[in-house]
Amino acid sequence: MPEQVTLVAHIKAKAGQEEELGRRLTALVEPTRAEPGCINYDLHRLNDDGSVWMLYENWVSKAALDAHFKMSYLEDFIARKDEVLAEEMDIKLYSMTSGSAPY
Repeated sequence: MPEQVTLVAHIKAKAGQEEELGRRLTALVEPTRAEPGCINYDLHRLNDDGSVWMLYENWVSKAALDAHFKMSYLEDFIARKDEVLAEEMDIKLYSMTSGSAPY
């Protein structure tokens, strides 16, 4: 059985581009959640620094995540990221080491 994978991305907006970055990231949420293999795709904003966003994603497998990166709407976001990002996205992949919560 494929192993579930978690992606955490920290994303920092250029000064003056905070809201535009937020709009672009928010536009990714619903289509991504509808993708096969997406367990969750949640967008967060840092409480004390509105220029920093975080995506927390869980996928049923690395193959499902790889398919996500080939979606046209994500490719479009990545192609235009330099317009709004202050720095490269900090993206990390994780594997769960505990069991899932029992709820």
